Amino acid sequence: MKELSKQRKSSYPEARHQIQYQSGFANHFATEALPGALPEGQNNPQRAAYGLYAEQLSGSSFTASRADNLRSWLYRILPSVRHSQFKPLSEGLLRGRPFPIDMATPNQLRWDPLPLPEKSADFIEGLVTYAGNGNDSSWRGCAVHLYACNKEMTSRYFYDADGDLLIVPESGSLFLRTEFGALLVKPKEIAVVPRGVKLQVSLPEGSARGYICENYGPPFKLPGLGPIGANGLANARDFLSPVAAYEELEGDFELVAKYGGKLWSAQLHHSPLDVVAWHGNYAPYKYDLSLFQVVNSVNFDHCDPSIFTVLTSPSEVPGFANVDFVIFPPRWSVAERTFRPPYYHRNMMSEFMGLLLGVYDAKEEGFVPGGASLHNCMSAHGPDKQTFDKASAAELKPLYMGDTLAFMFESSLTFTPTEFAVNGGLLQRDYMSCWKDLQKHFHPDSK
Repeated sequence: MKELSKQRKSSYPEARHQIQYQSGFANHFATEALPGALPEGQNNPQRAAYGLYAEQLSGSSFTASRADNLRSWLYRILPSVRHSQFKPLSEGLLRGRPFPIDMATPNQLRWDPLPLPEKSADFIEGLVTYAGNGNDSSWRGCAVHLYACNKEMTSRYFYDADGDLLIVPESGSLFLRTEFGALLVKPKEIAVVPRGVKLQVSLPEGSARGYICENYGPPFKLPGLGPIGANGLANARDFLSPVAAYEELEGDFELVAKYGGKLWSAQLHHSPLDVVAWHGNYAPYKYDLSLFQVVNSVNFDHCDPSIFTVLTSPSEVPGFANVDFVIFPPRWSVAERTFRPPYYHRNMMSEFMGLLLGVYDAKEEGFVPGGASLHNCMSAHGPDKQTFDKASAAELKPLYMGDTLAFMFESSLTFTPTEFAVNGGLLQRDYMSCWKDLQKHFHPDSK
């Protein structure tokens, strides 16, 4: 191991309370860690300030419409081309689409939480793929990974060329040091790291567990509000992106890339988090789910769960999303004459669910924080018997549902579970028994 430079220079915050952010969804930001590092009036000067290299990172084709064009200019100490050749790296339990054994199922599936690893594992080593659809090279589909890690990434860095990473912590915070600056992401918050962006993950609480939607399709957007009007759901001002930060550090480091569904490893002798300034609209961001402005029924029946959509990746078919990120947060339930838990349902969209906090109102038992479930296209699902009986007899007074936070990755493509998901020991083989005692209440002679 090459000795790390004793003259380490870094502008990354060392304490959580020192982290600063820029607000706004998909804004064009401009930020610099040293005064004058950003060129004025142009992107690629003949000689950049401080002897920096100018480098563009594009998240869309050059000819995409202005509204859809994503790119940022980075001003860095060394360009990204400074690394060795990439060589294949063991993927562990991480998988890319299509899977080697590719068989979707109409069966309803549910899993116990992913345990923390017995041996030390960093964020990359702790990734486990549960399900996916589409193809990681076709710009359509997504994959669902869970992570459980207990080791810091100290000499490793990572980027994903296959898709954007929507990270949903369930237990333990993640300190993300990225090319664009720092994000601290706690449970009940999310982060999105666009494809290609390099990062390093630290664990402020020593371990962490959560969920990831790897979006192969178009980048996430805020959903349209339609008749809701100008305000509601997730507000653009509440999304936070980093301010520029850099480290100048020499030593022996590893750069891990996810590319074509597999992991690759290259060596480099400097930290790739050496961006002194940047400007553009292609950058990581975080969002506090408690800031979501819930819209709901105030008289009877249910609004469709689309009212809980935080982010959406559109498809080529309008209104038929590649993948939606939907939450079921704390909220008031006041509907009259209404069975209040989620109703029995069959859906064109396929639903992968996770639970972050408390109890999900359609399942009294079995679905716990850190667990997951999958209900594919047209697979029936709904409340278990205990929930149905309780809700059918409940007094319909206003009820604040405060101890709950569930989410759903909902896709127009069918999810295929991985070999680990089916045979890794966490699948609840008796899940369907939660409906087996539902009884017939039909009385044709009385209402």
